[in-house]
Amino acid sequence: MKSNLVNNYRMGGYLLIAIGLINLRYQTGQSEVVAHSLTIIIPGIALLISTWIPTMHKVLNTKASQVMTAILGASLVAYAVIN
Repeated sequence: MKSNLVNNYRMGGYLLIAIGLINLRYQTGQSEVVAHSLTIIIPGIALLISTWIPTMHKVLNTKASQVMTAILGASLVAYAVIN
């Protein structure tokens, strides 16, 4: 059974992937754009994959995991905007 929290993690993963791909498209021509975009996309993919592994649901539902994911997600979004 999926919880709302797992769905929120999935949406966060999709968000990071989308922002990374948008970053890749709109910064075409700048140096190291692929590396910068992959810095955003890879954690998004990892987060998305972890939501499909049932044993990871217990880990993702802990308060520490929620805080770390929120901080990392916000940092990556800020990195995408600033970069």
